[in-house]
Amino acid sequence: MNDGSIICNCKQVSYYDVENALHQMEKFEDVVSAFDEVQRITKCSTGCGGCHDKIMDAISEIMMG
Repeated sequence: MNDGSIICNCKQVSYYDVENALHQMEKFEDVVSAFDEVQRITKCSTGCGGCHDKIMDAISEIMMG
């Protein structure tokens, strides 16, 4: 899925934005703390929250890659 598709419509955050935010982190501890950091950087999942699972899936995929 590594592309620019939007996964948070409210804040217009793409898969690439999530990946970029993760690469700003010094280390990956777990998906939940990674989500918190990605959310802080991108503001994803702060609108309606409907993308939460998609963001978590993207983080998991990126961390496993």
